[in-house]
Amino acid sequence: MIGRTELYHLTLSWLVLGFAFSVGSLFRAPSQLPSLFIISLFTVGLGFIFHELAHKFVAQKYGYWAEFRLSPMGLVMAVLFAVATGGRLIFAAPGATYIIPKSGHFGNEEQNRESAIVSVVGPLTNIVLALGFFLLPGSFAILRQVGFSINLWLAAFNMLPFGGLDGQKVFGWSRMLWVAFTIPVWVAVAIFIF
Repeated sequence: MIGRTELYHLTLSWLVLGFAFSVGSLFRAPSQLPSLFIISLFTVGLGFIFHELAHKFVAQKYGYWAEFRLSPMGLVMAVLFAVATGGRLIFAAPGATYIIPKSGHFGNEEQNRESAIVSVVGPLTNIVLALGFFLLPGSFAILRQVGFSINLWLAAFNMLPFGGLDGQKVFGWSRMLWVAFTIPVWVAVAIFIF
């Protein structure tokens, strides 16, 4: 179940990310901003919302309390990075799904494993969505390109092994899992995005 506060935080973060991922058009083709904003809302909406809800529902399956909370600094940084780089680099960390085990803190091996699994399902969701967008027919070319790129980027960015990102928890529990998941994603980013 999603409460009113969590829904507000998800919605505001979604809107800011939609803008951040479309702001590049201001520097290249300003007249395309409204349409790219709508496309970004749809593609980021699916990627961001499903990513966070995957964390939430898997955490709840383990019996943890889990809710998304926005980060005001994360929202500001998303917009600043997007504007400063002409839309080429997006700091896509508008908040996080916070999880708390029944004991109130993490500490044992089982909880660390569960935390790593909860963490990896968000980027995994983005990979599945990226593949789904990639398979769209040619008549949806712009939606396919933007949806694929955004979701691939969200997966790669979130698997960085620091700063409280998903990758830090996965790396902390299993370096092998982190390498097996993260290296192919960053290779795909290098090939298809950069």
